[in-house]
Amino acid sequence: MKLAERMSRIGGETAFDVLVQARRLEAEGRRIIHLEIGEPDFATPRHIVEAAHRALDEGWTHYGPTQGYPDLREAVASYISRTRGVRVGPERVAVAPGGKPIIFFPLMAVLEPGDEVIYPNPGFPIYESMIRFLGAVPVPMPLVEERGFSFDLDLLRQKLNHRTKLLILNSPQNPTGGVIPAEDIRAIAEMVRERDLLVLSDEIYSRIVYGDPPVSIASLPGMLEKTIILDGFSKTYAMTGWRIGYGVMPEWLVQAVNQLMVNSTSCTASFTQRAALAALTGPQDAVEEMVAEFRRRRDAFCNGLNQIPGFRCALPGGAFYAFPNVQGTGIGSRELADRLLQEAGVACLNGGSFGAYGDGYLRLSYANSYANLMEAVERVGEFLSVRL
Repeated sequence: MKLAERMSRIGGETAFDVLVQARRLEAEGRRIIHLEIGEPDFATPRHIVEAAHRALDEGWTHYGPTQGYPDLREAVASYISRTRGVRVGPERVAVAPGGKPIIFFPLMAVLEPGDEVIYPNPGFPIYESMIRFLGAVPVPMPLVEERGFSFDLDLLRQKLNHRTKLLILNSPQNPTGGVIPAEDIRAIAEMVRERDLLVLSDEIYSRIVYGDPPVSIASLPGMLEKTIILDGFSKTYAMTGWRIGYGVMPEWLVQAVNQLMVNSTSCTASFTQRAALAALTGPQDAVEEMVAEFRRRRDAFCNGLNQIPGFRCALPGGAFYAFPNVQGTGIGSRELADRLLQEAGVACLNGGSFGAYGDGYLRLSYANSYANLMEAVERVGEFLSVRL
């Protein structure tokens, strides 16, 4: 018995592979500084945990509506309407077990073999994985350091054609931390408004930003009916393990996502939805404190990386990743990431694992303590001083 051919086209996430290697080294007695995994190192805020406890005590342990509980969808719709400056109702909201289903299900629902999808490269690896898995054609959009890791608008214009079915945007962005400027978002909307395509706007890091809030393309004239907003609770509320996210999209596409949910996960866990409702409607102090601490770490960590010979690190505008250019070290980014783990005890990712245009960079998450980040800088500097 053989696996289906399509399984040869599906990818994965290097972060989890590196995590396994790092934990193996820890089991051997090594002390590893974890900068590979993209999750906040903060505890889920207490009021959210308490809401989950209450839900369990009250019996929220059974099947719920496939699309999500009405009161949670109302809260999501209200939140999106307020923060994106649009008017959406709960009928446009699909609650899912994490953010990834809002990539997987809508793409499965709309893509035919041969359709083209423009996506950021370097970018979240699941984009390209799903495009290939579904038999569509991935069209990488290079994100270059000189443009602040934003789109080259002239190049985007060249890549758009009658076969383009989907455009993926991610701002703030993983792995670069780049934020697409408001004027560029407006220019992109002008390019695609009259085209027969959808936009997947991955806004999972929308609250983790260090300047003006990023502009959602859904907020621009004519774009709400063409946009899928992906957001959730994992990053903003340190709820990665709770597995709950949501999409806001045209109602016809919600219906298709519901069908795919029924055929796969049935629904999102009921008690986690009660916790998510508490997250959206409860106090936001913990979010603000977390972002302030990320800013403090970002400033110190990127400054430290820039003191290392061969490193050049732009200051990210959002998320919690540093994405230094390491070509000046003379060591390939894949080899450097491997050796930093094995020899320096610093777990990070090769930028090339996020796409070909990430080669020559490393992704280091600063979702770790200030002390550990400073120690990581020291370890990397010492490693290179001995080997360069």
